[in-house]
Amino acid sequence: MFKSAVFDLKHAEKEQVKEFLNSFDTVLSDCDGVLWIDNNAIPGSADTMNYFRKIGKRVFFVTNNSTKIRSDFALKAQQLGFIADENEILSTSYLVAHYLKSIGFKKKVYLIGSNGIGDELNAVGIKHVGVGPDHVKPDFKSLKPTDLDSEVGAVVVGFDEHVSYPKFMKAASYLASEDCLFVATNTDERFPKSSSIVVPGSGTLVRAVETCSERKALVLGKPHEYIRKYLESCGLNPARTLMIGDRCNTDIEFGVRCGFQTLLVLTGVTSTRDLEKIRKEQIAPLPDVVLPKLGDLLEIVKS
Repeated sequence: MFKSAVFDLKHAEKEQVKEFLNSFDTVLSDCDGVLWIDNNAIPGSADTMNYFRKIGKRVFFVTNNSTKIRSDFALKAQQLGFIADENEILSTSYLVAHYLKSIGFKKKVYLIGSNGIGDELNAVGIKHVGVGPDHVKPDFKSLKPTDLDSEVGAVVVGFDEHVSYPKFMKAASYLASEDCLFVATNTDERFPKSSSIVVPGSGTLVRAVETCSERKALVLGKPHEYIRKYLESCGLNPARTLMIGDRCNTDIEFGVRCGFQTLLVLTGVTSTRDLEKIRKEQIAPLPDVVLPKLGDLLEIVKS
């Protein structure tokens, strides 16, 4: 729609807003940094997402967060005021399980990740090991081949607050076999923050395993296109789809790769200053439309 430059919807005319709303049938929205931060809804985000439904749009919640199962994400959304159903949640924990099941994977997964991925794997009958602490010992370099599980046929890396040197050793050792699959949830550098504390994201762990294993992971989350392939099986029309996000290098790049329209909100990772730098240096795709926060759209509609 607005392909020539980043369009500031905050200052749009009524007809432009109407044209924008009529240009898509499906809404895909990132969660952290767009709809909420931690356990707090961003003002106006729930009302706007619910408004999309009211005017006949299909809605999906698309998150790179792998720490919960879909039903937990749906419950959180509902508690924060969003109309949401489990089947509308596309989390990377679910995508990992969906992907492995779709290729007929029958072995065991070594998981650098959380119970969110583990529970989704359990739901499709795939065994896994690795969740929880694997403490560093004084003789940690003495890991032997017999310490590895011979049934492991895939290494999956997501967010793991218990990451440790032994986990990297085991992951790289499993991946020394070319037959062992290597799957990652996402490569986000950090989580959206509400303070000055930086929380490293799953990308930190994925890059570490890629480095020590000398292999590249198949990444299922944004900005990679597995989600589009999944949604196309549900009748998604890319040309009539809007992707809403707070990161140019994941959400917006994902939308551009898939042929979606894109809307950037400035409530998460990408700031106004970042956007200007991206525009000047062309270091990541630019969004079609930008808003300070998602709730501003509903305020514009009702003004």
